[in-house]
Amino acid sequence: MTETPIPMPTILIPAAGASSRMRGSDKLLEEVEGKPLLRRQAIMALATGCAVVVTLPPDRPARGAALDGLAVTRVIVPDAALGLSVSLAAGLAAIGPAPAVIVLLADLPEISAEDLNHLVARHRDLPEAILRATAQDGTAGHPVLFPAWVLPELGAMTGDSGARALLRGHADRVVAVALADRRAVTDLDTPEDWAAWRAR
Repeated sequence: MTETPIPMPTILIPAAGASSRMRGSDKLLEEVEGKPLLRRQAIMALATGCAVVVTLPPDRPARGAALDGLAVTRVIVPDAALGLSVSLAAGLAAIGPAPAVIVLLADLPEISAEDLNHLVARHRDLPEAILRATAQDGTAGHPVLFPAWVLPELGAMTGDSGARALLRGHADRVVAVALADRRAVTDLDTPEDWAAWRAR
C-alpha cells in the first residue's frame, strides 16, 4: 500500500513594502544575477514546482513589470502601508486553503531554489512542524514554512513585525532547517548594505 504524497506548499512572496530605507530607490529592483531582485526571487520560487503568489503595492508599477511573463499570481494590497501583516493576510486570502505556505521574503538575494526544495523535503518528513530556515551557525532567519494548522493565525496577525510573536508562541513546534553560510539571514535594506554585499 503506497502512502499518499504530501501536497506541495504554496510560496508567498510579500513584496508590498515601501523600501523606505533605500532613500528613494527600490531594493526589490536592484539587479541580482542580471535581473531585478523581485524577478529573480519569483523565477527561483517557480523552479521548485510550487505555485507562487506575490503581493504588490498599488503605487509601484515597476515591481509588477519585473514579474511580466512569469506564471505567478499577483495580489495588489491597497493598504500595504499598514505593515507586513496586511501583505501576508492578503496573500493568504488569495491562496485559500493550502497544505502549507512558505513565506519567502523578497529581499533575500542569496536564497536558492535548492534551499526552498530543502524546506519542501523537510516538510514531507515533518508535515505538522513550522520549519524555519537558519544560517549555518543556527541564527534564525528566513524563509519559513507554515503548515495548514497555523495559517489562520498567520493571516490574523496585525502590525509590521511579521510572524515573530507567532513563532515565539509556537516555539515548541518550530524546527530549525540550517542553510549554507548566511543565506538565510542576508537581507539588504539600505544602499550601504547593497554596496557592502556587492563588494564581498
